[in-house]
Amino acid sequence: MPPYPNLICDALLISETIEFLKHRGGRASAISVVGSVMKIDVREPALACTLAEGLADKDARIRIVGHDVVLAANDDGCLDLRNSEFVVIDLETTGAKAPPCKVTEIGAYRVSNGEINAEYHTLINPETEIPPFITSLTGINNEMVADAPTFREVSGELLEFIGGAVLVAHNAHFDVSFLNSEIGQVYLDYRLGNPQLCTVQLSRHILPHIENHKLQTVARHYDIKLENHHRAADDARATAQIFINLLGELNEMGINDLASARKLGGRRRKWKTA
Repeated sequence: MPPYPNLICDALLISETIEFLKHRGGRASAISVVGSVMKIDVREPALACTLAEGLADKDARIRIVGHDVVLAANDDGCLDLRNSEFVVIDLETTGAKAPPCKVTEIGAYRVSNGEINAEYHTLINPETEIPPFITSLTGINNEMVADAPTFREVSGELLEFIGGAVLVAHNAHFDVSFLNSEIGQVYLDYRLGNPQLCTVQLSRHILPHIENHKLQTVARHYDIKLENHHRAADDARATAQIFINLLGELNEMGINDLASARKLGGRRRKWKTA
């Protein structure tokens, strides 16, 4: 099984198996999977299942049912936003792209029932130099992280904190790509499988008339105090408070499932100008 239940595997055989199953409607005989994906000519269903179990053991999306390999249904889009658990996260890093850049600080807040109910925060030793520009932006310097844990050392507790929650961030692509880069170095070929929402994308649609959709601007719109901008704990807390407000707006719009929120966040509203 995966090292943690919220991780999924990107190994080539896993990816090819999932694509094969998608083209077969989500289910295929173990013999056909082993033959087409693993390139092994097997005629005995029991032996084929034994070989296919090696794939299922690496990724919960793949299951063995009888003598078939089945793609587990992905129904996270049906999640009711009013009853779901979210983890709002923010990272500080040594630069803009991972790799080669690394995480220097993690801030995360668990949100459920419209309230923040847990938090996680730590500096991270990136095991590389923090550029002066990043220090001037975040205030995090090499001395501050010298005795901090590495990402490897905190990866387990962070993954447990995230659990099966919906991941939320202000520019989620940035934060999740960094998390996955770090996770992949600790757990080879694995990444987060959690569903995600982006408060930048949501605010662009829900708040189309504000000046811009930077974290400070959206926080100001909701009268949320943002101190120590570009520090992970403060930015994550402000993002969590923004997200709670956005959830209220979504509820007023009648949008209460994850799939609809994703569609809303994935497109921009068009406005006519005089």
